[in-house]
Amino acid sequence: MNSTSTRVSLLMRMRDSQDREAWGEFVQRYAPLIHAYGRHRGLQDADAADLAQEVLRCVARSAAEFRYDPARGSFRGWLYTVTRNELRKMAVRNDRQASGTGESAVRQILEQQPDVATDEAEWTREYQRNLFHWAAAKVRPEFRETSWQAFWRTAVVGHDINAAATELNVTVGAIYIARSRITARIRQEIEAVERE
Repeated sequence: MNSTSTRVSLLMRMRDSQDREAWGEFVQRYAPLIHAYGRHRGLQDADAADLAQEVLRCVARSAAEFRYDPARGSFRGWLYTVTRNELRKMAVRNDRQASGTGESAVRQILEQQPDVATDEAEWTREYQRNLFHWAAAKVRPEFRETSWQAFWRTAVVGHDINAAATELNVTVGAIYIARSRITARIRQEIEAVERE
């Protein structure tokens, strides 16, 4: 689940601005990541949504000329850079619009940001968290609700397996089987998305 590349076929399909399926998949995968990045940087929900919209607009403007070159770095790294730059632009815009005091809440947030290495590591963790949730949502309909709850409660939330078995009226063995099957399916989905 720690793959760092973005599926090249999706990026190539996004070069066609009319490929709504590709753009829909891209937005579904990356908008929550960008929004969460903004929220972790102290932006209010609406400002984080604006950040996500601006970054997606930048991607849309650049998509037609996209050329995949792994030697130049990962797409996710480029997206991280675009996101940080858009956050800075928001701070500048807000400084220009600030009244009286010359202070800006966004500017203060930006000034309190961690160093780039720490920030990029957090971006990577958030990316992986978002990718997991995306893949989990995608495979969830394939499983019975009891199996899903057995997996989610014990593997994700961290509930005690014996207690979950009692609550769900299933055997401990059934929980282990559900966890194994669902985890394998989520991994399979993530690997398919991340495969070049």
